[in-house]
Amino acid sequence: MSETSVRPDPVMAEIGRGMELGQRGERDAAREVFAGVWDRLGADGDPFHICALAHSMADVQDDPREELVWDLRALEAADLVSDERARLAGVVSPVAAFYPSLHLNLGDVYRRLGEWDLARAHLARGLDAVGTLGDDGYGQLIRGGLDRLAQRLAERSGEPLSEPLPEPPSDPLSVPLSESASEPTEVNGPSSA
Repeated sequence: MSETSVRPDPVMAEIGRGMELGQRGERDAAREVFAGVWDRLGADGDPFHICALAHSMADVQDDPREELVWDLRALEAADLVSDERARLAGVVSPVAAFYPSLHLNLGDVYRRLGEWDLARAHLARGLDAVGTLGDDGYGQLIRGGLDRLAQRLAERSGEPLSEPLPEPPSDPLSVPLSESASEPTEVNGPSSA
């Protein structure tokens, strides 16, 4: 196996198991799996693992304040992940492609908490980063989530959207982390986590 080959990653496998539980609606069981991984990783663990774990853990929280803690943890960890580290984990897109989803989740949770300025700020950051996404199913999912968030914020303020979402790049990138790990939080309601 070469230095740049994707290696089996038991931490990501365990995170994947938690994600599957969450997608089946077994949120308590998913939280237990994620809590076990967090106990082993801790705040000083591999930022790639922390980003994936926190992004997924946020999606199974019932309390938006807890969701916010995990979403912020995911964003902070993403800032420490190199493209090389992500590539070693099998992610072919740059780490920059993580940010539209991370900011979408933060914008949405801030909206649900009534923090309108912070919600708009994260929407803007997500829109600024959306050009890193491909025109694949994942890219369309995140663009749709950002568009719905923009609509919800516009409805709240009574102001129309100032401009449409940017067009996807002609050279699609692969899905960051995994499609399900990066899905937006409750953009389509609780079942989208």
